[in-house]
Amino acid sequence: MELQPIQNKIYEIRGQRVMLDFDLAQIYQVETRALKQAVRRNIERFEGEDFMFELSEDEYAELKSRLRSQIVMLETDGRGKYPKYPPFAFTEIGVAMLSSVLRSNTAIHANRAIMRAFVAMRNYIATTTTVTAEIEAIRAKLALLERNDEDNMEAINDLSEDMRKEIDNIYLAIAALSVKPQQAEPPRKPIGFNIEPQK
Repeated sequence: MELQPIQNKIYEIRGQRVMLDFDLAQIYQVETRALKQAVRRNIERFEGEDFMFELSEDEYAELKSRLRSQIVMLETDGRGKYPKYPPFAFTEIGVAMLSSVLRSNTAIHANRAIMRAFVAMRNYIATTTTVTAEIEAIRAKLALLERNDEDNMEAINDLSEDMRKEIDNIYLAIAALSVKPQQAEPPRKPIGFNIEPQK
């Protein structure tokens, strides 16, 4: 039995991954009514929502709406596209408990495949979660590097601005020196041998 078709029938409801009674009945090759009767006769094995729970009308309506949007057709006991009443939802351990209630060879083989499907899905989700966390860590590092680059560029721009101002001040000082009026120097005594003119 292939795992992918079974995995497609695992839904997340009330924060738990579950399979619905009509899907399980199809896999076990029994009528949904017969599966439900077997569960009710052994209800003490399924006490607690960690084993099994019945969907509310609202949950069932939301599930049908979601399935319709995915264009998924549910094959049921010939009563139309969907069963009339909200189904039972079985968790992984609830499905495991079904093997003690449905004892046909088909049910035993189907149960093994279902357990493998749950395990494969759990492993996939764990791997995906790890990869997602790693991607998020890389994104955070990139964002930090980008911020650092921006800060560095701002610092360089600030430094360049300061340098430009210093250079401008130097040019202004040179310009001021070049146009500075020269002060008149006092007359100097002539140097050398002077001959007084004769009178």
